Amino acid sequence: MAKVTAGHDELGAFAPKFAELNDDVLFGEVWSREDKLSARDRSVVTVTALMASGVLDSSLKFHILNAKNHGVTAEEMAEILTHAAFYAGWPKAWAAFRMAKEVYGEAQKVET
Repeated sequence: MAKVTAGHDELGAFAPKFAELNDDVLFGEVWSREDKLSARDRSVVTVTALMASGVLDSSLKFHILNAKNHGVTAEEMAEILTHAAFYAGWPKAWAAFRMAKEVYGEAQKVET
């Protein structure tokens, strides 16, 4: 996984310890433990957790993209969000689906 610097970039001067924990511990140490849980599986867990907790902003969109980059297909993402909707809430799923459609690109209908 590429080194994440979002914490340092966005909050380094204002909250340096938080930035360090975000970039170096969460994304540097935890996400790199692929012998325990693959990045793909961590992405699925993260998307589900963010959706379930109502974090329906750029963080969720980032992690949907991250899931895509780790091999989660559009079909799998749709199934993940559908499944989670029953546990996390229908409106949250709608919001997550809107983001997933942007990330994966909506299938274009071809009319002949």
